[in-house]
Amino acid sequence: MARKWSNLNLPGALHFVTGNVLNRIPTFRRDRCCIEFLNVLRDLLQKWPCKLITYVIMADHFHLILNPRDGDIKGFCAALKSLTAKKLVEVTGDKRFMRKKPDKDGSIHQVWQESFKSFPLWSLFMIWQKINYIHNNPLQANLVASAKDYPWSSFRAFYFDSEEPLAIDHDWWWPEDSEKLSKAMKELGWRTYHKRDSES
Repeated sequence: MARKWSNLNLPGALHFVTGNVLNRIPTFRRDRCCIEFLNVLRDLLQKWPCKLITYVIMADHFHLILNPRDGDIKGFCAALKSLTAKKLVEVTGDKRFMRKKPDKDGSIHQVWQESFKSFPLWSLFMIWQKINYIHNNPLQANLVASAKDYPWSSFRAFYFDSEEPLAIDHDWWWPEDSEKLSKAMKELGWRTYHKRDSES
């Protein structure tokens, strides 16, 4: 069985990340929820060195392309989901996020589906395919006639160097990324690394 490449900490790689709201509740139809999500993401990026390449917030999910300097995509996404969950509960008061019984850690709310989906992008083709996919999400959902008109994506920041609604990194890589990725590929095995994940 081929090794599963999703949700893998891979230093030196860009990561395509997806997070879904519990039961696909359309929480992000409220502008306030989108604003708060981006505020939390902005604060986290200041504390946790990580490059944000592109993003989009849809009604019930989000997509990001990230490059955490330490390669800890699991840790970064866990922190993002935890912090945004608290803020979204506070903003919405949505009772659908109430757990039937408290979690082991005492939490009484659940905003996001368990885990998240992330996989590394190791070629320019894959990177650009996902950048275009992210920016075209609102078009595919028939929310806007042009990607630049959707207020909750990085399209304008990416192509017009705007900082709204959230600035992105135009320099995608950290200075040591090549060395880190090369080391990771040796540890994981070149052949295995390039074997396509049949579960992706």
